[in-house]
Amino acid sequence: MGPITSLLSRLYGTRGWLALGGVAFVLFAVFPFLNLAAPASSPFHVSAYWVTLIGKIMCYAIVALAMDLIWGYAGILSLGHGLFFALGGYAFGMYLMRQIGADGQYRANMPDFMVFLDWKEFPWQWWNSDQLWWCALLVVLVPGVLAFAFGYFAFRSRVKGVYFSIITQALTYAAMLLFFRNATGFGGNNGFTDFKRILDIPITTPGARMALFTITGAALIATLLLGRFIVTSKFGRVLAAIRDAEQRVMFCGYDTAHYKLFIWTLSAVLCGIAGALYVPQVGIINPGEMSPANSIEIAIWVAVGGRGTLAGAIVGAGIVNGAKSFLTQMFPEFWLYFLGLLFILVTLFLPQGIVGALGQVRDRLRERMAARTPLGKTS
Repeated sequence: MGPITSLLSRLYGTRGWLALGGVAFVLFAVFPFLNLAAPASSPFHVSAYWVTLIGKIMCYAIVALAMDLIWGYAGILSLGHGLFFALGGYAFGMYLMRQIGADGQYRANMPDFMVFLDWKEFPWQWWNSDQLWWCALLVVLVPGVLAFAFGYFAFRSRVKGVYFSIITQALTYAAMLLFFRNATGFGGNNGFTDFKRILDIPITTPGARMALFTITGAALIATLLLGRFIVTSKFGRVLAAIRDAEQRVMFCGYDTAHYKLFIWTLSAVLCGIAGALYVPQVGIINPGEMSPANSIEIAIWVAVGGRGTLAGAIVGAGIVNGAKSFLTQMFPEFWLYFLGLLFILVTLFLPQGIVGALGQVRDRLRERMAARTPLGKTS
């Protein structure tokens, strides 16, 4: 067995790869065909609304995977991951705002909010923001550097548990208040919106929307495979040991701070990438994405789907955000009640989440089938 075959079998079995291949076929072949080739009058046509909605949910699923890596496998509960998501969105949003050019309301080569505030030049943080490569680099560097700096001091000081969660929540709340200020240079409470183009290509065309959709789908699959690669490695086993008994791991000679810092920083970078993919599809980014409530909701996605399963994070993000999309349109005043009730029910009756509960049912069925199998025979 070669190294590639060994790696593939380590990541997933035959059924897992077939399921992943089926998902990829739907995302990269079925959806583009039904959206671009099927006529709008056809019952099989997938509208731009569904392309945008599913693309947005896939971005959330990437964030949920990032949360599962630190919470489900390392035992680090962050209530501030919405900050890293928003920072990635703002970093790419600067490029999108520069792409508007003179097509804004004031017909100036500066964003409308800067013209309204009578700014004569771009602030320092907008340097080189008209270059896609630079803003793409910022998408990774800004959340990554912030997470590394914060995590370095937090993990070295052995801050963990509820104290770590509270500090991350305070961090994202402070950042939200900062970005609400017009003087910060990021549009204040309105944020960035009214995007026109990417690489001089109109952003609202069906082809551009589908390109963003497929790139997001590829990023989601890549994030899932990266997460699977990590958790099935020796590094992942050490993370699980840190989650279950950090003191024992330290007594065995491991520097747990290094392990936690790496996975924490990687998780923040993944959130930043998700935010960058989210902004051009949804068409807006504002400080509301940094609200502590949004970060708490991310944790709920993972809890609903199943901590420590990776696939559960995707399932949880899909279920919660699909329900949110429906309920906020039909019964907007009841959405938060539903979310709270869902979290309570999952905590009481499905502590392992949906995917975890399904795995337990599968294991019980296998045990019963094995018990019924006569000795000396195979089922």
